[in-house]
Amino acid sequence: MSMADHFLPRCEFGETHESRVNAPPSAVLDAVEALDDGDDKIVRALLVMRELPSRLLGAIGVPGSLKHKKRFGMANFTRLARNDSELVYGLVGRFWRPSFGLVDIASAPDFLAFNQAGVAKLTMSFETSHEDGDATRLVTRTRVHCPDRGSFLVFAPYWLLIRAASGLVRQRMLAAIRRKAEAASA
Repeated sequence: MSMADHFLPRCEFGETHESRVNAPPSAVLDAVEALDDGDDKIVRALLVMRELPSRLLGAIGVPGSLKHKKRFGMANFTRLARNDSELVYGLVGRFWRPSFGLVDIASAPDFLAFNQAGVAKLTMSFETSHEDGDATRLVTRTRVHCPDRGSFLVFAPYWLLIRAASGLVRQRMLAAIRRKAEAASA
């Protein structure tokens, strides 16, 4: 069982992407942890577009907006666990809301214990395995669990809307991780 399965044994939505990296697994996972999603112009533009409705609502004074919050990114995720081959992050919220409806989760035990109707849980894992030579296969999996019918029904259309952009973000993340890990191992 992977660590991601431990933290989210059931999911209704998910996506998987992979890359080959010419660096050892430890360097690859170090590169994941050093990743700054704000470095990529395309990722930054997609996140700005995603936040635009809430930022506009904040500009006209609607409460609960993102007006006084930092841009969404990896800093919003909670690092749940890391071993020699896997790194797992978690996020909890009502992602379909303009403001993401995030719930602060301080630790892995808090993530495991969280169980509230109407609030989805998400894991983003990075798993490594050795390939031929010095290459490492890096797989990222994003999985989402909706605990009840109501959250499933509102998340499903949101997923259809953002799925392509989410996939592009993951692919760009993998490319950035590959560049960082390979440069560190050179």
